[in-house]
Amino acid sequence: MQNDLDNGKKFYDGVMAAFDNAAAFTDFEPGLLNQIKICNSIYKFYFPIEVDGKLEVIEGIRVQHSHHKTPTKGGIRYSEFVNEDEVKALATLMTFKCAVVDVPFGGAKGGIKISPRKYTEKQLERITRRYTTELIKKSMIGAGIDVPAPDYGSGSREMAWIADTYATFKYDDLNSLACVTGKPLGQGGIQGRTEATGLGLFFGLREALSYEEDMKKIGLTKGMKDKRIIVQGLGNVGYYSAKFCVEGGAVLIGIAEREGGIYNPKGLDVDAVFRHRNETGSILNFPGATDFPVSLMLLEQDCDILIPAALENQITQDNAPRIKAKLIAEGANGPVTINAQAILHKMNVMMIPDMYLNAGGVTVSYFEWLKNLSHVRFGRMEKRFHEMANTELVSAVESVTGKQLDPVHRKILVHGPDEIDLVRSGLEETMLFAYNEIRDIKMRNPKINDLRTAAFVSGIRKLGVSYQALGIFP
Repeated sequence: MQNDLDNGKKFYDGVMAAFDNAAAFTDFEPGLLNQIKICNSIYKFYFPIEVDGKLEVIEGIRVQHSHHKTPTKGGIRYSEFVNEDEVKALATLMTFKCAVVDVPFGGAKGGIKISPRKYTEKQLERITRRYTTELIKKSMIGAGIDVPAPDYGSGSREMAWIADTYATFKYDDLNSLACVTGKPLGQGGIQGRTEATGLGLFFGLREALSYEEDMKKIGLTKGMKDKRIIVQGLGNVGYYSAKFCVEGGAVLIGIAEREGGIYNPKGLDVDAVFRHRNETGSILNFPGATDFPVSLMLLEQDCDILIPAALENQITQDNAPRIKAKLIAEGANGPVTINAQAILHKMNVMMIPDMYLNAGGVTVSYFEWLKNLSHVRFGRMEKRFHEMANTELVSAVESVTGKQLDPVHRKILVHGPDEIDLVRSGLEETMLFAYNEIRDIKMRNPKINDLRTAAFVSGIRKLGVSYQALGIFP
């Protein structure tokens, strides 16, 4: 218990230290910087539920970090390790994550202090619905107030329960489905949300690797091809990060999970490993791979790119000196501590920060929120129009040239965008634009020597302008 609290405090202190470091590169007065820094609202509560004939008290929390834009936005974590400092740190990161990728939300985060594996589906449903009821009672949820989403330990099932509970109480709210994102597709969700964070990470990492001068500084060649990758975490973020990177030409040589790690320098099939874990309950003993009984040991193996996509505080000042990766891509929230970052910087290890790199989830959540507010599926109004226009164009080209396209190429050229096409296109544009924005901040100021500081500077500037526009600060 005390160790969990200590880890949460270290996480929050690290976020605050990173903020202070970046704030020194801005011109805002101290009062405004303090407003940008602090958490605006913290609601901690307890509620009873019956479990196997016994009464059990559940702890819940919701933190709204910044109201410079509404609604606030952030996931709900289901974990026995949830504590106030951790949730405050995550809510703070959400504010800057949204700012960095220009998603018009304030940051928030929530938590339910349970181990989901210890409860039945019905018990989890009661816990989720009661947690939602507590938020409704305090007006801390709604399409224009605060919009939760999945996080560690939760998923589309829990989001559907939240949406249904909210609609029960707010039956006259036309936009009730927009009270939460990450819902199942048939219940107001959006195509592409499941893989959004991992795909966003791939887009961001690919863009970083495209700068030959940056890669040369850390001893890597340009591009994704043949880069040796180790991923920590085989959950949603880790699985899709690995999958898209391999499809982009990388080689997955290691996977770490809570039960240990596996390593094969010739490459691992992430889908095969995923099936193996479902069948055996562990990634260990995967054919052709070497087992590591302690998962953190795998992070220290030789690779080009390390993707920690599990929990915070995984790379600390203790194990940072043994990291052999040339580039760390933060898929989780806060996997590298502030002290570890300083050590890695001296070792010439490049880091792409979490507040940018795992923003794919909130970006596509934004698209889902817009879809719920507009009450129309993306692509519904324009898909056939574009297909007809493209068909006429292709037919005209064929008529002029006298050559007919084969059916496969013709189908590709006349295809009108579906919802998934538009979502992925919007996500790619968001990630590429944001990376170049923070990279430009770093390149323009020689005293800013890392992308995390540059990302914070980007976020602070945008928040400062928003607060000044509200007329609160000169």
